[in-house]
Amino acid sequence: MTSQPAASLRTRYVEQAASDLEENRRRQRELTEKIAVLQQEEALLIDILSLAERYEGLSDASRLPDTTESESVPGQGRHASGAAPRAPGGAPGRASGTAIRRKARGTTRSGAEEKSRHPLLGDILMDLLHGHDEPRLAREIRDELLEKHPDRTPTPQVVRNTLESLVAKGRVRRTRQQRSVMYTPREPEEHVPAETGADAG
Repeated sequence: MTSQPAASLRTRYVEQAASDLEENRRRQRELTEKIAVLQQEEALLIDILSLAERYEGLSDASRLPDTTESESVPGQGRHASGAAPRAPGGAPGRASGTAIRRKARGTTRSGAEEKSRHPLLGDILMDLLHGHDEPRLAREIRDELLEKHPDRTPTPQVVRNTLESLVAKGRVRRTRQQRSVMYTPREPEEHVPAETGADAG
């Protein structure tokens, strides 16, 4: 009687061990396959990286002689190698440098003209203030500015500083309501006493 349970217990252990061994071998096969796949991916990535570096070097080398003024990026007058642009003859050309400087001056001039066409921030803020009968917070004025002039994106501090500058010039009146500072435009007849210092605002 005792030999039969012992034999069945031994059989169970043997079966369990065989099952565990098979599971272990299956996991080893899976891991071996995964390692092989990862090694292939690593080799592929190394090849891609080396090709990319080689191509980048070739493309930079082929791009240098063909670069024209129209292709040059503003702020990058010289290439990464530090070489000056070359004239058609092959030697570093002064004419091309002069042309680039002329072009840069033209860009600066056109930028200044474009900026002069834009109204000043103070004038825009005055227009916004005149559009309301009640005093306005700096935050409200800035929100309206961003809505009506999306190309102008001053920070809240810049808006406050500009409003305070208008207060100092006597064009805007500053009032306090509890902890808030409100701004209203002054009427033209109010400007003179404000500028002479009679009204501190």
